[in-house]
Amino acid sequence: MIHPLPDIMLEPLVRAGLLEDLGRAGDLTTDAVIADADAPVRAAFIARQDGVIAGLAMARLSFALMDPRIVFEPHVTDGQAVSAGTCLATVKGPARGILSGERVGLNFLSHLSGIATATAQLVDLVRPYRANITCTRKTMPGLRAIQKYAVRAGGGNNHRFGLDDAILIKDNHLAFAGGIRPAVERARATAGHLVRIELEVDTLEQLAEGLDVGGVDVFLLDNMPPDMLREAVRLVDGRAVTEASGGITPETVLAVARTGVDLISLGWLTHTVRVLDIGLDYQS
Repeated sequence: MIHPLPDIMLEPLVRAGLLEDLGRAGDLTTDAVIADADAPVRAAFIARQDGVIAGLAMARLSFALMDPRIVFEPHVTDGQAVSAGTCLATVKGPARGILSGERVGLNFLSHLSGIATATAQLVDLVRPYRANITCTRKTMPGLRAIQKYAVRAGGGNNHRFGLDDAILIKDNHLAFAGGIRPAVERARATAGHLVRIELEVDTLEQLAEGLDVGGVDVFLLDNMPPDMLREAVRLVDGRAVTEASGGITPETVLAVARTGVDLISLGWLTHTVRVLDIGLDYQS
């Protein structure tokens, strides 16, 4: 079960989306066409393809902020798999508020459901193996919390949320620090007892050096082919968590999972995934 994010985290994002859409003069089309501002209507969110849902609260808030008289009634929950044609939620209330808020609500719901759906598909693919699917920090600025939430809704795991909740030593850090040993030793000397240290390595030689230095909790095995990943897992031998990353796709994820790595991280889950097709259909 996915634990929903509190409205206080979501409301600023929805508010910003509505303000962007309303611009400087409001909804010119709705104001011109809908003569009765309080005319009651009913509409339904319908999934137009199979998928996993995430972002219902964002849709709800898009209407609540436009007009608190609008009633949003969900018929499914975030994290639930649905088939095409499923009614996800209904909204009832004044027509103007519903028409003005629908696009922002649909944008959030479709985008987050697309992430959840893609994540669920990968989770299902690697289910026979030990690997867990995880996202990265390759998120859209301002949307990280909800994009990572959508990954969880799809059954995946989250990587670090920012620069402040773990130490991840990458290739540029190594270049500027003077190598693996000084970088890891400095990190280990400054990290708090709850802060984990992850080291990115590109070769088995770098991995061996990292293991020799000690103090590394996770090894990020970057852009390694499956045979090299399998050998890396053997070398680590349970002394640290292993994470495969770099250019992994649905077509290659099974080969990676078969190597025995603990984690498979994919940036495209949040930066290039397709939206789930969802429509808002008006009912008489």
